[in-house]
Amino acid sequence: MLSLKLPRQLSINQVPKVFREQGILFGYRHPRSSAADCLLSVFQMTNETLNIWTHFLPAWYFLWKLLSFSYSLDIWSDTYTWPFLIYMLTCCIYPFTSSCAHTFSTMSTQARHLCYFFDYGALSMYSLGSAIAYSAYTFPEEWIDSTFHRCYVPLAVLNTVVSTGLSCYSRFSEIQQPRLSKTLRMLAFVYPYLFDSTPLFYRLYLCTGESCMESVIPIHYRHCVFAFLTGFIFASHLPERLAPGRFDYIGHSHQLFHVCGIMGTHFQMEAIFMDMNVRRDWLLAFSPLLSLSETVGSIGISIIINLTIIGVFSRALYSTPKSTRLLQGKALKAFSRVNHF
Repeated sequence: MLSLKLPRQLSINQVPKVFREQGILFGYRHPRSSAADCLLSVFQMTNETLNIWTHFLPAWYFLWKLLSFSYSLDIWSDTYTWPFLIYMLTCCIYPFTSSCAHTFSTMSTQARHLCYFFDYGALSMYSLGSAIAYSAYTFPEEWIDSTFHRCYVPLAVLNTVVSTGLSCYSRFSEIQQPRLSKTLRMLAFVYPYLFDSTPLFYRLYLCTGESCMESVIPIHYRHCVFAFLTGFIFASHLPERLAPGRFDYIGHSHQLFHVCGIMGTHFQMEAIFMDMNVRRDWLLAFSPLLSLSETVGSIGISIIINLTIIGVFSRALYSTPKSTRLLQGKALKAFSRVNHF
C-alpha cells in the first residue's frame, strides 16, 4: 500500500537547526529526502503538507482567472489591459513557486536555501506586478501624471531588486542570528508593500476626490485587512508559539500566513479589476497609458536581475569554508541514520 512507502517523519530534535520551526515539534521530513520522497510527502500529513497545498491550489485558481480574463478582454489590441494581465501572471507565479519551494526544501541544506531564494524572487515579482497594476488603475485622481506617478514603477523595480537581495541575504544569518534574519526578511517584504500601497492608502484615508467614494473602496479595505494579518501572523508565530506541539500539522502560523496572503491577493485582484473597468473612461482621458517598457520591460529587467541575484547567492552557498561544509555534511549524515526506509 502507498501508506507503507511514505517516508518516516521526525521530531524537532532529529533534524538540523536550519530545518526547525519555532513551536513545531513533530512532523518533520528527513533533511536529506530524495525528490521522490518530497513528492510523496505531498500526500502525507506532515508539518509542510498544508503549506504546499494552500499555495498550490490557489496558483491554479489564479491561472483559471487569468485565462478567463484573457478570453473576456481584448488583450491583443487593447494595451489598457496589459498591466492587469502582467499583474495576474505574477499572481500565478508566486504561489506556485512557494508550493515548489516547500515541496523540495528538505532535499538538503543547500536545496532548502535555493528553494526559498526562488520563493523570495517570485514574491518580489508579485510586488512589482501589484505596483504596475496600481500605477495603471488605482492611483488617486490628484496624483495622476505627477512626478511620483511617473517615478512609481521605476522605484518599484528598484524595490524588487532590494527585496530579493535582502531576503536572500537573510538566510545566511538564520542560525547564528535568527532574530536579525527574521527582521531583515520582514523588512524585505513589508517595505515594498508599503511603497506599492502608498497611492492606495492615500485614496482610502486622505483623498477628497471622486475616487474616494467609489464602490470598490470596501474591497480595497478587505485586501488591506488580510495584508495586515499576513504580516502579523508571519512575525508572531501564533498560535504554535503559545502551545508548542498542538498545531504541528494543522493551524500553525505559516499555514495561516499562506491563507491570509492568498485571500489578500484575491481581494486585491477583484479591486484592481473593478478599478480597471469602472475608471476606464476617466483614466483613458486623463492618465497616460503605461508604455511597453514600463510594463513588459520592467518585468523582463526585474526577472533578469532577480535571477542574477539568486545566482550570486546560490554560488555563495558553495563558497563557505571547506571545514564548515564538512561539519554540515557530518551532521546530515548523523541525522540520516535515524531514518530507515
